[in-house]
Amino acid sequence: MASSHSSSPVPQSNSSDAFFKKEMDVAKRFRPVQSLPDVCPKEPTGDPSNLCDSPSLVADQHRWTIYHSKVNLPAALNDPRLAKRESDFFTKTWGVDFVDTEVTPSFYLPQITKEHFALYQQEITPREKVHERCRNICPPKDTFDRTLLHTHDKSRTDLEQVPKIFMKPDFALEDSLTFNAVLPWSHFSTAGGKGNRDAASSKLLQEKLSHYLDIVEVNIAHQISLRSEAFFHAMTSQHELQDYLRKTSQAVKLLREKISKIDKVMCEGSLRVLRLSLTRNNCIKAYNKLKLMATVHQTQPTVQLLLSTSEFVGALDLIATTQEVLQQELQGIHSFRHLGSQLCELEKLIDKMMIAEFSTYARNDLNRPLEDDCQILEEERLVSLVFGLLKQRNLNFYEIYGDEMIITAKNIIKQCVVNTVSQIEEIDTEVVVKLADQIRMMNFPQWFDLLKDIFSKFTIFLKRIKATLNTIRSVVLLVLDKNQRTRDLEDTLQKHSVKDSTADTEVAYLTHEGMFISDAFGEADLPPVAADTTSQRNTSPNSEPCSSDSVSEPECTTDSSSSKEQTSSSVTPGGVEMMISDDMKLTELELGRLANNIQELLYNASDICHDRSVKFLMARAKGGFLEKLNSNEFVALSRLMEGFILDTEQICGRKSMSLRGALQSQANKFVNRFHEERKTKLSLLLDNERWKQAEVPAEFQDLVDSVSDGRISLPEKKTTATEERKPTEFLIVEGQKYATVGTVLLLIRIILEYCQCVDNIPSITTDMLTRLSDLLKYFNSRSCQLVLGAGALQVVGLKTITTKNLALSSRCLQLIVHYIPIIRAHFEARLQPKQFSMLRHFDHITKDYHDHIAEISAKLVAIMDSLFDKLLSKYEVKAPVPSACFRNICKQMAKMHEAIYDLLPEEQTQMLFLRINASYKLHLKRQLAHLNVVNDGGPQNGLVTSDVAFYTGNLQALKGLNNLDLNMAEIWEQKR
Repeated sequence: MASSHSSSPVPQSNSSDAFFKKEMDVAKRFRPVQSLPDVCPKEPTGDPSNLCDSPSLVADQHRWTIYHSKVNLPAALNDPRLAKRESDFFTKTWGVDFVDTEVTPSFYLPQITKEHFALYQQEITPREKVHERCRNICPPKDTFDRTLLHTHDKSRTDLEQVPKIFMKPDFALEDSLTFNAVLPWSHFSTAGGKGNRDAASSKLLQEKLSHYLDIVEVNIAHQISLRSEAFFHAMTSQHELQDYLRKTSQAVKLLREKISKIDKVMCEGSLRVLRLSLTRNNCIKAYNKLKLMATVHQTQPTVQLLLSTSEFVGALDLIATTQEVLQQELQGIHSFRHLGSQLCELEKLIDKMMIAEFSTYARNDLNRPLEDDCQILEEERLVSLVFGLLKQRNLNFYEIYGDEMIITAKNIIKQCVVNTVSQIEEIDTEVVVKLADQIRMMNFPQWFDLLKDIFSKFTIFLKRIKATLNTIRSVVLLVLDKNQRTRDLEDTLQKHSVKDSTADTEVAYLTHEGMFISDAFGEADLPPVAADTTSQRNTSPNSEPCSSDSVSEPECTTDSSSSKEQTSSSVTPGGVEMMISDDMKLTELELGRLANNIQELLYNASDICHDRSVKFLMARAKGGFLEKLNSNEFVALSRLMEGFILDTEQICGRKSMSLRGALQSQANKFVNRFHEERKTKLSLLLDNERWKQAEVPAEFQDLVDSVSDGRISLPEKKTTATEERKPTEFLIVEGQKYATVGTVLLLIRIILEYCQCVDNIPSITTDMLTRLSDLLKYFNSRSCQLVLGAGALQVVGLKTITTKNLALSSRCLQLIVHYIPIIRAHFEARLQPKQFSMLRHFDHITKDYHDHIAEISAKLVAIMDSLFDKLLSKYEVKAPVPSACFRNICKQMAKMHEAIYDLLPEEQTQMLFLRINASYKLHLKRQLAHLNVVNDGGPQNGLVTSDVAFYTGNLQALKGLNNLDLNMAEIWEQKR
C-alpha cells in the first residue's frame, strides 16, 4: 500500500521521465474496468462520486476543467465561414465607426523581407543537416513505445480497481474511521443465525483485499522491472556512498579531536581570561555604581553642611551634578525616585537664601561706619554670592543693592544732621523736631560745615559702592571671558576634530566636601584634558585596569554631562581666587547686559547722592537764604559743590546734572542779586557824584597795579601799609595819569569783582558777561545824562556844568575804555569757542564810550565857539591895540587851558585847542569880511595884525601849546 503512494505507475506528462512525447486520448486506448461485486455496501467503490471530496491524483488527472477551454480572438474575428463580417455584432455596442479600415504602415517599423532571414538560414542549415544525419542513424522507438504504452495502460486499468482510500497520503489504520471503512465490523456479527453468511462475507473481504494486494504487488514488480537497471545502479551507489560517508566520518572525528586539543591548548585559557576580565569589569562597574549611589545618598546632608557655612556655589554645584547623575547614571533606581524633586525644592530654597543673604550683605556693606577705609566687606563671601546668583540665572540681584543705596543715602544725611545739631546748643531738638527746621536754624558756617561733612561722607560712600560693584562686575566679566574662550576652543576643536570622535568624555565628578567623584572612587586616572580623553577613547575595552579600585577604561566611567565640566581659576581685583565652571548656561548677551547694568548702577549711585544733596540744598534755600549770601560765602559754597561734583565724576566716570543744575540755578539767582546790588550801588554813587577830581587811595592804586601785572583779582587788604601811604592826586595806569572821580574808582573795583566772581564760579561766565555789559552801558548812559545832559544840576544841585566837569568826565570814560580790552580778554579765556559771539558786547560798549568822549570834546569846542561868536561879532578894527575883544578872548582861552590841562593828556589838549583855534579863525574871518578888512597893508590891516599877534602870543604862551601851529593866515580872504 505504502509503495503505491510513493511510486505511481501512471506517467505524468510534465515529468522529465515521461515515456510519451504527447498526450493521447484515454477513451480510445482503455476499456472500461469491470469492478468486483459489491460485498460491502458502505465500502467506497471505483466511482469517483462515491469517494470523498478531496482531490485524487489517479481519478482527476484526465477530468475536463475550464482550463482546457481555449479561445483565439483573431480566429473568432476572422471566421472563414462567414461571407462577410457581421458588422451589427460590433456596431451595436462599439458604434457605427467600427468598420474595416486600411491600417497605415508605421514609420517606426521596418519592412521585413526574406533578405532579413538570410543570415539565420546560413547558420541553421548545417545544424539541420547534422540533425537529419543523426535521426537516420538512430532506430525509431515507436514499437518500444507502443509496447510500453500498452503495458502501462493495462497496469493503470488494474490499479484503478483499488479503492481510493488506500491511495490517500494520510492513510493510517490507527484512525478509527479509516479502520472501520476498510474493515466493516458490522459484517462479523454472530447473532441471529447469520453466521454462515458473515463467514462468507469475511472470506470474500479477505479475498478482495488479497486481490488488491496482488494488483499492487504486480504493479510494483512491473515498476521494478522497468527500473531494474536504475535500481541496481542505486544500490551500487549506496555502497559507495556508505564507504565515502565512513571515511568522511573518520576524517571529521580526527578533525574534531585536533580542534579539541587546539581549544584546550590555545583558546580555552585565553577565552577564560577574557571572560574573567569582562566579569571583573562588570564587577568594577557594579562596585563603582554602588559607590556612586552611596555618594549621591550623602548629597542632602552635604548640602546642608555647605549651606551652614554659606557655601552656596558648592551646594548648587553639588545639586546640579547630582541631578545629572540621577538622570544619566542612576536613572530608574527605585530608591532615588524622590531625590530629584527634593533637590529641586532644595535648589529653590537656596535661591531664596542667596537673595536674602545678598540683601543682608548689601545692608551691612553700605551701613558700616563711613571712614576713610574703602575696603570691600568680606570679598570672598560677595564673590560666592555673585557666582551662586549667576548660576541660578538670577540676573536682577543688583536691584537689591540699588534699593539699599537709596535707603543708605537718606540715612547718611539724617545721621550727619543729627550729629551736627547735637553739637549746637542754640537748637533745641525737643522743640524743633523736623530735620528741615533744624537745618534752617543754622547759620551759614554751621550749615556749610554740615554740607562739607555730607559731601565727604558721600564721597566715601561712592568709593565703597564702586569697589563693591567693580568686584561684582569683574566676576561677570570673568564668566563672560570664560564663555568666549570656551566657545573659541569648541570652534577650534570642531575644525580639527577626528571623524570618529563620537564617544563622550567620561569624567563625572561630584563635589563632596571638596572632593570629586573620581577621588571617592580611589584616585582614578581620569583624563584631565581633551587630548588625554581622546587617547582614552582609543583604548581597547578589553585592556586590564590598573588597579581594583580605579577605572581606566571608557566603559568603566560615568557618562554624565557633568564629566564634561572644566574649571578654571581666575583672580578678582581684590586677589580672591575663583573657580569658574562651565555649567553657567548664560549667553554672552545676558552677561554683557548684566555688566552694563552694574556699571549703570554706579552711575545711579552718583545720581542718588546728587539728588539727596539737592534736596538738602533746597531745604536750606527756602526763605532766600542762599540768595542772601555774600560773594565770599557763595564762592565758598560754589567751590565746595564743584569739588564734590568733580570727585563724583572722577569716581563714577559720568556727569550727574542734578546738583550741577541746582548750583547753576542758585548761581543765576546769585548773579541777579549780585548785579542788582552793584547796579544799585553804582546808581547811588552817580546820583551823588559832584564830578570833581577825587584823591586816589593807595588800595585803588594797588588794585590798578595788580591788573597791570596781568592778575585781575582783588588784592588782600593791608591795613598797615595803607595807613603809611597817603592818597595821590592821580591814578597811575601804565605810566599815564588819570584824573578821576570816586564813582569811577569804585566802578573799577566793581568790574574786578565781576571778573573775580567768574574765576570763582566758572558756570556763570556768560551771565556775568551780560550783566557786566549792562553795568558798563548803564554807567555810560547815566554819566552822559548827568554831565552832557546837565542832569547833575537837578540831581546833585550843581550850579553849572563846567569845562572841568566835562574834561573830568571824558577822562573817566577814557579810563574805562582802557580796561575794556583787558576785561574782554579775561572773559574770552573762560568762554567756550561757540560762545565767542557774546564778546561783541564789548565792541559795542567801546564804540559807545568813544562816541561819548567825542561828544564831550565837541561840547568843549562848542562852548568856545559860542564865546567866539559872541565876542567877535562886536569886534571893531580901531585903536587901542590890543583891543578889548582880543584881550577878553585870550583871557577865556587861558581859563579853558587852566581847567583842562591837568585833567587831559597834553596831546588831547593840543588837539582840543587846535579845534578851538579853527573855530576862532572861522569867526574872525567872517567878521573881517563883514568889516571889509582885507590884507592890503593898510591901517586897518595893521590893527588886525597887531590883535592877531597878541592872540597868538598869549595862546602859545600857554603850557604845552608853545609848538602849536596856529596858521593865522587863513583869516584873510584869498585874492582871486
